[in-house]
Amino acid sequence: MSENLYKNTEMMNRLDEFLPDIQKPARYIGGEPGSVIKDKSAVDVRFAFCFPDTYEIGMSHLGMKILYGLKNRVPNYWCERVFMPLPDMEEEMRKRGIPLYALESLDPIKEFDFIGFTIQYELCYTTILEMLDLAGLPVLAKDREALTPIVMGGGPCVCNAEPLCDFFDLFVIGEGEEVNLELMRLMEQCKKDNSPRSEFLRKASQIEGVYVPSLYDVEYNADGTVKSITAKDGAPESVKKRVIRDFDKVYAPENFVVPFCDIVHNRAVVEVLRGCIRGCRFCQAGFIYRPFREKKKETVIAQTKALCENTGYDEVSLSSLSTSDFKDIEGLLSGLTEYTTENGINLSLPSLRVDRFSDEMFQKITDVRKSGLTFAPEAGSQRLRDVINKNITENDVMQSVKIAFEGGYTAVKLYFMMGLPTETDRDIEGIYDLAKSVIEQFYANPDRKKGKAPSVSVSLSTFIPKPFTPFEFEPQAGEEEIRAKQKHLMEYAADRKITISRSKYDVSLLEAVLARGDRRVGQAVYLAWKKGCKLDGWDEYFDFGKWREAFSECGLEMSFYANRRREYDELPPWGHINMLVSREFLINENKKAHEGIPTKNCREQCSNCGVSQNIGGEICRAIG
Repeated sequence: MSENLYKNTEMMNRLDEFLPDIQKPARYIGGEPGSVIKDKSAVDVRFAFCFPDTYEIGMSHLGMKILYGLKNRVPNYWCERVFMPLPDMEEEMRKRGIPLYALESLDPIKEFDFIGFTIQYELCYTTILEMLDLAGLPVLAKDREALTPIVMGGGPCVCNAEPLCDFFDLFVIGEGEEVNLELMRLMEQCKKDNSPRSEFLRKASQIEGVYVPSLYDVEYNADGTVKSITAKDGAPESVKKRVIRDFDKVYAPENFVVPFCDIVHNRAVVEVLRGCIRGCRFCQAGFIYRPFREKKKETVIAQTKALCENTGYDEVSLSSLSTSDFKDIEGLLSGLTEYTTENGINLSLPSLRVDRFSDEMFQKITDVRKSGLTFAPEAGSQRLRDVINKNITENDVMQSVKIAFEGGYTAVKLYFMMGLPTETDRDIEGIYDLAKSVIEQFYANPDRKKGKAPSVSVSLSTFIPKPFTPFEFEPQAGEEEIRAKQKHLMEYAADRKITISRSKYDVSLLEAVLARGDRRVGQAVYLAWKKGCKLDGWDEYFDFGKWREAFSECGLEMSFYANRRREYDELPPWGHINMLVSREFLINENKKAHEGIPTKNCREQCSNCGVSQNIGGEICRAIG
């Protein structure tokens, strides 16, 4: 190892004083195999990649692995990892005056050029503020005046970044592989030119896919709805999502940082496709990640081999929104299992569609643990599945569980939503009826192992209307309505082999408020953080009472954002963001939902969603 490779020895010594008393200190020391250490004197631009949750969750995230490797390929750029410390570590850091630091160098992140957050979940917003504060930085963007650090965000939540606009300098809308490097090159030049922050932000706003919120003014109507969103200083009127056009050639890491301690998904992960052909009307990811693009079969196999051989992992997962929609999925699995079986590697396909689950596919999956399979019917009746455009039938579900039970599985988990548009009591009863049919399918297998009983777990989540979906106009059901629906199901259900779990309404309500909020919601985010909210995605830290107080003290009603229907002609807070799917398409899909009319998937027929018109039809035509 070169003597020029850098590590902050002073910080190492300070951490040594108390880390043995901290739970899982391996979270906080860095130095894992595969981590990138550079010669600090040869680095021109430094990027602190922040995941606003714990090490175990952040280290499981594929997007971080991709951008970490991509940036570190450039010799004079250095990307380092940062995670939210748990309370025992944070308490010691604050007591000892240790600011939030990056794992590779142990340097304080306030010294970096970029502090970038991947924002995967609305309930991480207060954690972002806590991390900025722990870093020793002002949490409000207006109070940060120097060129660096630039606080930026990306990920699915920034399709409506308005509740976070007070805290961030810029957001990357869409896919980040190209944009991140363009921003780093711009920073490199601005540092050489000694440019002010305002000049950097003005130039950054000209990069496709970059949203600089300070360059947009928002006005409101008397009823609280958005009146206008006006760009200034040359910023584009509409910020267009960035898309990787040649997905087969996009950067993919051949190595991962291999953690010292166990993490949520401790395995190699290979991305096989982006986007989704399905168009489920509740699913934000299915729309904001369009267009659908696949890698070549040979590319996926080569990347799988490289990752497994470089990391030593004995499990690999094929990642996507719907892996079974890969056009030649059987051919891909045949090619992969030839390698994985020979080398004792477990192959995992976490994103399987019920209607694409075949005997051939099942035989290719070497899940030695037989821990159970998960399917997502989402709704209990065919009528409601047509409303949400799920495009699966009860027969699809039964055929899939039949294959699973004949293959030796005894446990099945079924995901459903409650509070969906047009939902009735009969739809609710259909949830139990479908689960009961799964039990009956188990006993219909003449070759089942005697003495083995099936178990079916039903997971109920509350429907959350999200931006850039056909259901963005819908109200979220109120708490009393959801409780009544849950009670009705529990009174209807009788089979003890079926266990039913329910999500907490207050968590779903807050998620809906933050997902569809405007800039004024940022005041409540700030106040909730000041009241002590952080790590809100964790049950043990979530305090809804503080959030309710924060909204009340700001004069904002949660119901205004979550529980009212939005008219088609209302300007949404995200009206200046172009995610390629047209508003006209979303309105039409909403109308079709209320008529119970499904829409065919992209492979069967183009639905004119707007993507082809926005970026050219050549990408979409490659689906067929």
